[in-house]
Amino acid sequence: MARQSTALPAAVRADAGTLWRYHVLDHPPRHTDVGIGLGSHDLGVADHTAALYLDGLFPLVVFTGAATPTTVGRFPRGEAVHYRERALALGVPADAVLVESHARNTGDNITLTRALLADRGVAVRTATLVCKPYQQRRAYATCLRLWPELDVRCSASHTELDDYLPAIGDPERVVHMLVGETQRVTAYAERGFTVAQDMPPEVDAAFRRLVEAGYTARLLPS
Repeated sequence: MARQSTALPAAVRADAGTLWRYHVLDHPPRHTDVGIGLGSHDLGVADHTAALYLDGLFPLVVFTGAATPTTVGRFPRGEAVHYRERALALGVPADAVLVESHARNTGDNITLTRALLADRGVAVRTATLVCKPYQQRRAYATCLRLWPELDVRCSASHTELDDYLPAIGDPERVVHMLVGETQRVTAYAERGFTVAQDMPPEVDAAFRRLVEAGYTARLLPS
């Protein structure tokens, strides 16, 4: 669906807000063994990871992510590589950052980061997953499935949807992504990729209305 407007219709904005509030977990910050920055199109993940590191919330950062079809235009050398460069520019020392440059999905982010830390002999009991605000629910559920012994929390920039949309510069893309994330809560649990989670009726209804409105670019193929 091709849309060019920089502002969302009121009904779309309302439903997008419902999905946004569902996916943003707002776990309280705490000290952990490592911060794991999940690659995406959003460089703000690197900014937030750096801020948490500089606040002393973890002593080590892993950025994880390859160059994927949806991000290669912005991060041609790979998401994790560009995230590392951003973190170093913000004051994170180079020896505090590891790069995992092969992950192409959230499951890979978790399993390949776990393998990297094991290969480096880094003992990890607790971790902070840093990601896009609306990726928190799926990232958390994925980690609980794939690394169940890890004591994990999620963190993202404390950004409201109305601030996030202009920061990304493509409101329509964000709505497509929110719809895709919502579908994956159920679909990925059914496939064994994540733990199962409740979906309130109002979230399911908002999701369905947005699908009917044409926000389907990030839906899984049927």
